[in-house]
Amino acid sequence: MKKLAIAAGLTLALGASLAQAHETNAGYVTTSDDTIWRTSSGECWHTGFWSESNAVVVGCDGVVAKAEEPAPAEPMYAMMEDTKKFALYFDFDSTKVGDTSNIVNYIGTLSSLKEVKLVGHADPIGSDAYNEQLSKRRAEAVAANLADAGVDANKMSIGYLGESAPVANCTGRGAELIACLRPDRRVDVEIMGTKRVKQ
Repeated sequence: MKKLAIAAGLTLALGASLAQAHETNAGYVTTSDDTIWRTSSGECWHTGFWSESNAVVVGCDGVVAKAEEPAPAEPMYAMMEDTKKFALYFDFDSTKVGDTSNIVNYIGTLSSLKEVKLVGHADPIGSDAYNEQLSKRRAEAVAANLADAGVDANKMSIGYLGESAPVANCTGRGAELIACLRPDRRVDVEIMGTKRVKQ
C-alpha cells in the first residue's frame, strides 16, 4: 500500500512537471511546449481552474477557427499618356510672367515629362513685326521662368505667332480696348507626359 502511494505521488509529480496550465492556454493542461493534452476521445483536458470563459482555444470545447479575412488586393497601376493645356496672360506691351505655380505643380505630378510647348501671342495694337517679336519674348520669358522652377529646359520648345491668332473680339479704344484684348496677350502652354494611374 505504501509503495502504491509513493508510485501515485511520483506519477502526479511527473505529470505536474510535464503538464502545466500555460497562460496562453489558460484552463487547459499542457505539456512544456504548450501543447494541450487530450483524452483518448480527443477532448481537451481541463485543469481544475477551467471555466467556460477559457473555451477560446481553437479545436477545444467546440471552438472553431475563424476564417481569416483575405488581405486587400494590391492596387494596380498603369502608365497613361497625359496632355494638359494652360494659358498665361500678360499686361499690355509686357513680358513680365505671372504666377506659374499651377503649371510647375502639374508637371510635378507626371511620372515622366515628354514635352512642354510654349507659343507666344500678342494683341493687334502696334505693328506686325513688333508684335511678332513681343510674342517671342513672352514665350522665352515663360521658358526661363519654368526652367528656374526646375522644369527641364531641354523638354521645352518655343513658338510665336504675333497677333495672327486672336481670341478676343473687341471694339472701342484706349484703356477699354486694351483691357478687352488681354486674352490675346498670352503664352499657350501645352504639356505632354505620362502619369501613373490607379486602375
